[in-house]
Amino acid sequence: MKNRNVLRTKYTVKQIRRKILTLARRINHTYAGSEVVLVGVLKGSLFFLADLAREIEVPVTIDFVRISSYRDCTAPGGRACLTSDIETDVTGRHVVVIEDIVDTGRTITALRRHFERKRPLSVSFCALVDKRTRRETGAVIEFPGFRTNTGFLVGYGMDLAEAGRELRQIYELREKN
Repeated sequence: MKNRNVLRTKYTVKQIRRKILTLARRINHTYAGSEVVLVGVLKGSLFFLADLAREIEVPVTIDFVRISSYRDCTAPGGRACLTSDIETDVTGRHVVVIEDIVDTGRTITALRRHFERKRPLSVSFCALVDKRTRRETGAVIEFPGFRTNTGFLVGYGMDLAEAGRELRQIYELREKN
């Protein structure tokens, strides 16, 4: 992390754990009796997806996509660009896309269109953090976690230029005074 920044705890390990359990219960209820394909958006969703998948009781298949919308900075830039697609055939299957954070909504809007073209039974989104005030699109998150309005967040998969992903809690990045 750059020396000019200070980390302030936003969500603790305990809060994250409780939110994951709540989201898993909702997914279990929604897809009871079905199988689900969990699609993690790399790299940010890795820790969240792993912890969430262990709490989901319906059968799951796991795959990943890689999509780029940030360019080593704290402000989203440009349009979302798919750089690596899933290998799993999702035709006629329920797909739940797992995101660490949804900000402007451009990424999930692009991903929803992408997956709908693959003819799944359904496509839904689960995000650990939902930053609705910055939404630029009508993006819908069927399984939202924490809702926040401010701050640049790092930790638990979220990063600043690849730094901070390994932190066990989620922190808000603040500039030193």
